[in-house]
Amino acid sequence: MHNKVVTMLERSLRESGLATVVFNFRGVGASQGSYDDGRGETEDLLAVAAWVQRTRPGDALWLAGFSFGSYVAARAAPQLPVRQMISVAPPVSRWDFAHLASPLCPWLVVQGEADEVVDPAAVYAWVAAQPDPPALVRMPETGHYFHRRLMDLRGAVKNGVRNNLPPLRAA
Repeated sequence: MHNKVVTMLERSLRESGLATVVFNFRGVGASQGSYDDGRGETEDLLAVAAWVQRTRPGDALWLAGFSFGSYVAARAAPQLPVRQMISVAPPVSRWDFAHLASPLCPWLVVQGEADEVVDPAAVYAWVAAQPDPPALVRMPETGHYFHRRLMDLRGAVKNGVRNNLPPLRAA
């Protein structure tokens, strides 16, 4: 929740006029529970999404995730009425993205070309193999944690979703 990439991702969406929620998966920070290889974390996301839908029933539901969070969002998306998906540095070589259904909504993938944690070539191949490939933003000279490139990430996200923003609604 306090990761600078997650913080910038949330900020870019908030600045675009969206109401946002950021949370820790089980076992992270002060959250209860323990790590569950994506299964329990998907339950966490589904619970948060259900709360958001009850709290703000007229809002479009968007999902965004960084690294492992992008895997969890991709796992949860088929069970939710997602209107926009954003995946930043999806670890397609570490987690089984190949067997996940593509979301039925606009989808943005942002990947650093110098990522030292996630294999950029694997991400590019995975994106190209999708039946309806997501929009891909390749960020040159950018590692996994977007050091010195956070403002570029902000711009990539804001520009990448601009055409899909819902009409402004009173808070």
